[in-house]
Amino acid sequence: MNYLAGSILLSWLLASAGLGAEPPRLVSFATADAGTVFADAYGEGGRDGVVLAHGAAFDKESWRPLAEQLAAKDLRVLAIDFRGWGKSTAGAAKDALFEDLLAAVRYLHRGGAARVSLVGASMGGGAAAQAAARAAPGEIDRLVLLSPAPASTPERVRGDKLVVASEHEPAIERIQALYRKLAEPKRLVLLPGTAHAQHIFDTDQSGRLTATIVEFLSGR
Repeated sequence: MNYLAGSILLSWLLASAGLGAEPPRLVSFATADAGTVFADAYGEGGRDGVVLAHGAAFDKESWRPLAEQLAAKDLRVLAIDFRGWGKSTAGAAKDALFEDLLAAVRYLHRGGAARVSLVGASMGGGAAAQAAARAAPGEIDRLVLLSPAPASTPERVRGDKLVVASEHEPAIERIQALYRKLAEPKRLVLLPGTAHAQHIFDTDQSGRLTATIVEFLSGR
């Protein structure tokens, strides 16, 4: 096979793989403070759910590669737009991002998910920690904090916790300080490099990051 034919075949295979994934379904639901959250929903029928919370420079669409891999593990996935992003709107408390996550968690539970976990990156990580500190016992099962922003009362965060960051990113000391305040069970994974939060998916650590998250959320 010559180089041109090989390149054409590779491009066709990659395109075919992308076409094989089901497109997400757009859903919306209300928050406790009368806001509205729009989210992309992936997968259906599984007993466990996952909510994906983006960073300030991203939106719900940025999670699609990870969301598709989690859905392939029979997980129900919601990738949300926070209030002020996309079509999502704030309720009474403009900056209460944790309300958006609690609403997403409860949406999945109402839909039949027995256990729901959160994945939050940077700003979304801080919001995820705050949601997990405010959630009722049993509402949130596991928590992945990817280079999380600061969060109040981290010692009150419930659930099994995984914190992931780049070992030389500018915020690493703050992230490690937050990790030390989290209650057990918890685990810290530091990846080579300087990339922050979702930007790690654009580095050579993308595969390891994805595998670490998928294994943590799908392993029981």
